[in-house]
Amino acid sequence: MGERLRFEVLGPVRAWRGADEIELGSPQQRAILGILLLQTGAAASPDQLISAIWGAAAPPAAVGMVRSYVSRLRRVLDPGHPAAVIESAGGGYVLRTGDLDLTEFQRRLGVAREARRAGDAPAAASALRSALGLWHGTPLAGVNGEYAEFERTRLAQLRLTAIEDLAAADVDSGRHAEAAAELAEVIAEHPLRERPYELLMLALYRSGRQAEALAAFGRAQRLLADELGLDPGPDLREMQRRILASDPALIGPAVPAPASAAKRPTQLPPDLPEFVGREKELARMADAMTPSHASVPVIGVEGLAGVGKTALAVHLGHTLAANFPDGQLFVDLGTAGEPLAELLRGVGVLDAGLPASFSERTALWRTLTTGRRLLVVLDDARDAEQVRQLLPGSGGSAVVITTRQRLYGLGYVQWVNLGGLEEPDSITLLERLIGADRVRPELAEVRELVRRSAGLPQVLQILGARVASRPGWSIADANRRLGRPEPGSPVLPSECRAIERPYMSMMEQLSPPQARAFRLLSLPDGPEITLSAAAAVLDVQPRDAAMLLESLVDMHLLEAAGIDRYYYHEPVRKFARSRAFDDDGLEASRAALSRLSRVGETTTVRLGV
Repeated sequence: MGERLRFEVLGPVRAWRGADEIELGSPQQRAILGILLLQTGAAASPDQLISAIWGAAAPPAAVGMVRSYVSRLRRVLDPGHPAAVIESAGGGYVLRTGDLDLTEFQRRLGVAREARRAGDAPAAASALRSALGLWHGTPLAGVNGEYAEFERTRLAQLRLTAIEDLAAADVDSGRHAEAAAELAEVIAEHPLRERPYELLMLALYRSGRQAEALAAFGRAQRLLADELGLDPGPDLREMQRRILASDPALIGPAVPAPASAAKRPTQLPPDLPEFVGREKELARMADAMTPSHASVPVIGVEGLAGVGKTALAVHLGHTLAANFPDGQLFVDLGTAGEPLAELLRGVGVLDAGLPASFSERTALWRTLTTGRRLLVVLDDARDAEQVRQLLPGSGGSAVVITTRQRLYGLGYVQWVNLGGLEEPDSITLLERLIGADRVRPELAEVRELVRRSAGLPQVLQILGARVASRPGWSIADANRRLGRPEPGSPVLPSECRAIERPYMSMMEQLSPPQARAFRLLSLPDGPEITLSAAAAVLDVQPRDAAMLLESLVDMHLLEAAGIDRYYYHEPVRKFARSRAFDDDGLEASRAALSRLSRVGETTTVRLGV
């Protein structure tokens, strides 16, 4: 490719080859280049580019126009090898960047952060001043569209935080007058931000100007009351109190950090004391969770409800906690009312400081997390857009998501498909739950219990707890006594309800045809069901049966045994059969099996009557 390419987005979108600036062409071409640069090595689909450039006003020929713009950019960026810089990948485009000013800006912020941790305020100030020197005006200047506006807001917040951090480092370095001048400019441009007032009060106080420091508090108090009807936040009020009390600690080098940086969130649930196995998955996930300055590694854990996805993510988080010294955040997306607000509170944003609009909250979230080494666990994710909105800023963080089915459209995610435990690990788990003295003498019966549970940790946990509560039972007794009773039984054991609760919640997500297929396909006995048998049971065409089967595989309610062959995990099959009896009824179940027998498939079924 010859001389190395250099790009800028912290101002107008520009590119250089060596010392020569490259003419990028039309505003649309600059917009595409800017968007690809901000993807930091991830693919951008034509639809994403169209949406970012034109939004809802995209012309009919937008796809062809995007291809044309990309082709022209390829030629001007590297005439000798047009496809070497912008590559086609996954139906979209990936830009293999050379030097990017945003990446260098984030690197210098990281240097400043390490210097602050080491107590070297002059070095932190130098790194921050160097980082801010990379800016050349409004970021993405000349690029229109909602995407560019969103990124402009995010980057502007990042720059503003860096300016405040520089003022704080200057105060720590004894440069009180310089810091006060910088902060006065920030306050003039952003009069409702409280941290600049807090730092200005400290700079003035350390300069021997106590009255001016208190006057600055008064101005902030009046402005917040007039504009927002709010009182100053706790940090600003605390600074006023300490100045009024002539707190001796204010004379020292300590500088108030923003509330977001002062708190180290540790939100992971407790690790399971009986966690076993998963060594291969843990090793693979740990290897993939090395953040870079330009990207955020995302690990996705998919699998059947109750297979242990959350337990694995939490165990991994505790194992790697030392790699993420800025904290670990955990959000249950299945129950959280406002996940983004929860994350912002986790990094120290008070309710009064939460922006009103969602886009502003997203920009603030990425600003506060850029360059910080955080682990973010997003549990029970339902769709890609939900996750995309919650990804932190780059430069140090990593994300683990758990989901019942793989999410598409997230760019690069390393997926782990979680199944049941291996037999040795299942036996180890039962030993911890029941006691090795009861398990080891009956290994054959224990293996049968493991087989019936399909190695699913949630099922093993519940059955193990049930056996532990009956010290007089042998494992053979447990195998005879435990299990779902036949349909129509007057009592459903409590362990069955506990095992089946996650499967009930999954059924609620199924469409009526999916739910019917899930129930009726469980009726035939045998280890597997073929596509032709499924079509007969469901009384649909093989093509429609294939679509239903594959959709259930996506949700891990069925497993693929090969081409056009499928099977249930035994606990799931028992649950599905019980629902067939309850929801479809005896006659519909018999009719399904009658259709199966007419096509020559040999089967038996237990309907409990």
